[in-house]
Amino acid sequence: MKRILSSTLGLGVLSGVGLATYAAWEARQYTLREVTVPLLPAGHDPLRVLHLSDIHMAPDQRAKQEWLESLADLEPDLVINTGDNLAHRNAVPCVVEPLAALLRRPGAYVLGSNDYFAPGWRNPLAYLLPDDGTRHVSTPQLPWPDLKAAFDSGGWLDLTNGFGELTVKGSHIAFAGVDDPHLGYDELDRVAGPADASADVRLAVVHAPYLRVLDQFAADGYDAIIAGHTHGGQVCLPTLDGRGRALTTNCDLEPERAKGLHRHPADSAPGDPRSSWLHVSAGLGTNPYVRFRVACRPEATLMTFVPTS
Repeated sequence: MKRILSSTLGLGVLSGVGLATYAAWEARQYTLREVTVPLLPAGHDPLRVLHLSDIHMAPDQRAKQEWLESLADLEPDLVINTGDNLAHRNAVPCVVEPLAALLRRPGAYVLGSNDYFAPGWRNPLAYLLPDDGTRHVSTPQLPWPDLKAAFDSGGWLDLTNGFGELTVKGSHIAFAGVDDPHLGYDELDRVAGPADASADVRLAVVHAPYLRVLDQFAADGYDAIIAGHTHGGQVCLPTLDGRGRALTTNCDLEPERAKGLHRHPADSAPGDPRSSWLHVSAGLGTNPYVRFRVACRPEATLMTFVPTS
């Protein structure tokens, strides 16, 4: 009996080590996703929109920095960054320098909780447990003003509880955005009201896709809502399509919409005046102390906006 128990324990340890090794490898398999979103008026040229989120950069992550820099080769028409860029107090240059070429392109951004506060050590499976977003005054703050200054100097729109507009390839885009709902920093009353009906496209941008925020933006007539935060579930159940099935979203969005392109509300359809496209990025990073992903590769997304007909 002791021999059987010892063998079983040994197999369990080996399996655990194998899973951890795989999860650490997968967390470094940076992937470009591509998706087509029909939301432009008829006759407009397609727009290539690069969605970046949850980079969680640390200075030693050279491979991630190189991959991030290579995204400039895509020559997107617009860049949208949905926050959580930082994971270390010295990481601002490690984000800004790889993004230098992209900062010369039209862009818009919001910040996330991990731009404001430094991460701590966390069991990767703790991501499956609720996190109410509470951060204590003793939690070290990150140099987010320096990150914001770099994005602003590049000309990207700061959508922190506010509005903005850009004209890209002849399409007039009206934006609205809020600060991170996971920290309770969103001020929805400041961006409430019908989206600009004169714009060709109306986009809402938020870090964490909490339902109260999605509901308001959809009801206000935004064509699409762009978000991150969920890490796509990060620790997912494997599926045949390779995308994995999320078990959690770290907010009140249901796991079925933890990543990718969906509608909001979930049961709505194109043409419904109170319905929007929702794109949630699985993001590029993890907690820097435990760089694990399972059945959920780190990603950026190239969205191609095309006419609806």
